[in-house]
Amino acid sequence: ITTVSGNEFLLQSDIDFLILDWFHAIKNAIDRLPKEQRITSRNLEFKIRRSSSIELLNNLDTESKEPKPEHRKSLIFRLNYSASDTNDRNRVKSRLKKFISRRPSLKTLQEKGLIKDQIFGSHLHLVCEHEKSTVPQFVRLCINAVEKRGLDVDGIYRVSGNLATIQKLRFVVNQEEKLNLDDSQWEDIHVVTGALKMFFRELPEPLFPYRLFEQFVEAIKIQDNATRIKSIRSLVKELPRPNYDTMKILFEHLQKIAAKESVNLMSTQSLGIVFGPTLLRPEKETGNMAVHMLYQNQIVELMLSEYSKIFSSEED
Repeated sequence: ITTVSGNEFLLQSDIDFLILDWFHAIKNAIDRLPKEQRITSRNLEFKIRRSSSIELLNNLDTESKEPKPEHRKSLIFRLNYSASDTNDRNRVKSRLKKFISRRPSLKTLQEKGLIKDQIFGSHLHLVCEHEKSTVPQFVRLCINAVEKRGLDVDGIYRVSGNLATIQKLRFVVNQEEKLNLDDSQWEDIHVVTGALKMFFRELPEPLFPYRLFEQFVEAIKIQDNATRIKSIRSLVKELPRPNYDTMKILFEHLQKIAAKESVNLMSTQSLGIVFGPTLLRPEKETGNMAVHMLYQNQIVELMLSEYSKIFSSEED
């Protein structure tokens, strides 16, 4: 949750009904806020005190009319633009437009080698085509590192790593620098797992393609377990080869994590909560977000529990 003042909060739970309770409580609290009291970026102004603290002010105009003691040396910045300021802004806009219109295209820069293809934020099939594989090398490296030194770690994949270090790792991968996850700078295994989750989260289209999202949701609703597994298996077989191969190696890995539940405290349900929204989501969010979240978690949980049946090469 990100508040209007910029504070960020992460709420986590392994219990589905608690997640729903929190979601409805937060939504109801937001809905009860009077519209006139909701802060927008247009009516925010900044007051910077000598102590370097920053306050968001809604009524700076009123406050500025009050007499201020001489010893008060706070600085107040007002966004009052004169005619000359407007002219300056117009000149800057004009120069920016000229710069953008003359700038080489992305394709030209890539052909000249000035910009390299990115790993993070690229479509899965493009990454695989670039590497001439069906599973991204970065995914394999992360899985190998976790299985080498992270299977017994408490809260593996649930615990967050240092974001600055994760971003540093992301930068190294995108620059196509030689990556060695055994290097001491990546010794925190939560940084590796955080980067792997970020890779899947930043895919323009998730590992479970948008076109199959509703079909997976309908399949998980089936009451008969055998029919449900068969339906999920059928949908998995429809996946493009990079999606199928990457999904298979990822779920095989997560199965090994779940097998160590007594040590790392990560059950199939916990892994479903962590990876559900990361691996599959609707193309357009609707008011059913909380309900979708439950189905997303259940789909991942079922596929982990019934991995051998769903990814078996044998035909029914």
